[in-house]
Amino acid sequence: METDAALSALGALAHPTRLDAFRLLVRHEPEGLPTGALVEASGLTQSTFSTHLAVLAKAGLVRAEKQGRHQIQRAEIAVLTALMLFLAKDCCGGRADLCEPLLAELTCC
Repeated sequence: METDAALSALGALAHPTRLDAFRLLVRHEPEGLPTGALVEASGLTQSTFSTHLAVLAKAGLVRAEKQGRHQIQRAEIAVLTALMLFLAKDCCGGRADLCEPLLAELTCC
């Protein structure tokens, strides 16, 4: 992941509504969630939430798939992975022992 893409993703996630929506989508992978369920969970109006969803989509964190009459939103796990690797790639100056707690937390996934 390039720096500009990382900044775009981090900027998109730097809002409580967008962060909550993205985390909810991550929990519902791989099936995703209908847009209406995300709107309901947010407590916002459809139009207000759509703005937040557009920011996540522009950053590459979310994609929509049409299923019948519904738009199913999905988290882009590959982008999440790339962002996490970008942030931790130079972890602890190459001292793997210092990164072990981070890896242990992720192992449960």
